[in-house]
Amino acid sequence: MSKCFGTDGVRGPVGGPLINAEFVARLGFAAGRWSGGRGVALIGRDTRRSGESLELALSAGLRAAGLEPISLGVLPTPAVARAVRQRGAALGVVVTASHNPASDNGIKFFGPGGLKLSDSDEHAIEATLEKHDHAFSGQAAAPAFDGDALAEYRQAAASLLPADSLRGWRIVVDAAHGAAHASTPEVLRVLGAEVVALGTEPDGENINADQGSEHPQHMAARVLGSAARVGLAHDGDGDRLVVADERGSVLDGDEVLAVLALHALRVNRLAGRLLVVTVQSNLGLDAAVTAAGGRVLRSAVGDRNVLQLMRAHGASLGGESSGHIICGDISPTGDGLAAALRLLQVMRDTGRSLSELRRELVLFPQRSIALRVTEKRPLASLPTLGAVMQDLERELGPRGRLLVRYSGTEAKLRLLVEGPENAVVARGLFRLEAAARSDLNVIG
Repeated sequence: MSKCFGTDGVRGPVGGPLINAEFVARLGFAAGRWSGGRGVALIGRDTRRSGESLELALSAGLRAAGLEPISLGVLPTPAVARAVRQRGAALGVVVTASHNPASDNGIKFFGPGGLKLSDSDEHAIEATLEKHDHAFSGQAAAPAFDGDALAEYRQAAASLLPADSLRGWRIVVDAAHGAAHASTPEVLRVLGAEVVALGTEPDGENINADQGSEHPQHMAARVLGSAARVGLAHDGDGDRLVVADERGSVLDGDEVLAVLALHALRVNRLAGRLLVVTVQSNLGLDAAVTAAGGRVLRSAVGDRNVLQLMRAHGASLGGESSGHIICGDISPTGDGLAAALRLLQVMRDTGRSLSELRRELVLFPQRSIALRVTEKRPLASLPTLGAVMQDLERELGPRGRLLVRYSGTEAKLRLLVEGPENAVVARGLFRLEAAARSDLNVIG
């Protein structure tokens, strides 16, 4: 069978070959068998209308494998990871398609300790899927409900800053009508902030619809229009953070990582003086952290790969340019709220605005594009693209880089070029795109 796991769990259109009640039940059974078939499985979900029915199917499979499924209701993905760790659960599952539209849904797994599964774990689950291809029949019993995890998550987040430390701050929050709609705004209010809320009225169909981290321009415009100090935007499951400064300018995820890492280096709180990022991050981040006496390590794309490298080297901070930021001393996974609170803490401790703090990172010119393709043919089998890649790598040398990879969650080829000048980067990306279109059937 083809691999069903992507970069971050299993994801696809609702009613498609992967996201339907029968397959999700089988997936739950396979994951339950992988976990040992004993103990509790905690289930959370985002605000998609399809979430409840998929949760029922998932529970049937988990129960058949010997686990006790318990629903945590609607809450952010990092809150589920935290609950797994705090309660010693055997498994954590989140029914979410993250930043995808409401027509999609997906399944993310957390193992013991709230850690995302490794490739070998996912392969083991897929092997069990192959062996047990039967459907689960009969009326699925609803899992038991535990409504405390969201309140515990909010309380733990609020404790990261002193009481009333945000009194007098006006902050724009865009929760994408997703899972963070009842957590980030409330935590900031508890800390004394005046919150201008966007994307906090989910109806089951409007998650990520022209809101949230995929559409930060609305949040940024509201920051400028309301004279707020900062704007924060999440994706549908709340594990991502996109930020705008007080001038209404959106920061790249690498800029947020730079602000956090450089401040931590100055106050000697960056474990190992290490920052872990992915191959997607800008080379300017390496230059800034190295100049401050730190070091940057790079992983494959995906916040679970970042965390694995962090754990291997004892690092406390890592993330992706997309806005997945892992504060390892707080959460075992990307947490948009925890990252936001750390950023606000830096602003508060330094007395500097975000527009000032971001100046310490000079980003190298970079351009990227995502091409929708009908088939993900192996990159090594694409002669024109391979030849252009070799030429560009030779021309750029140590002054730049390129990245060509398929998306782990969508039928897209992602192309990125980074270099010393905008003109060089633009020409390089144009050549890469033309080569990709020559070798692949590109839609649009």
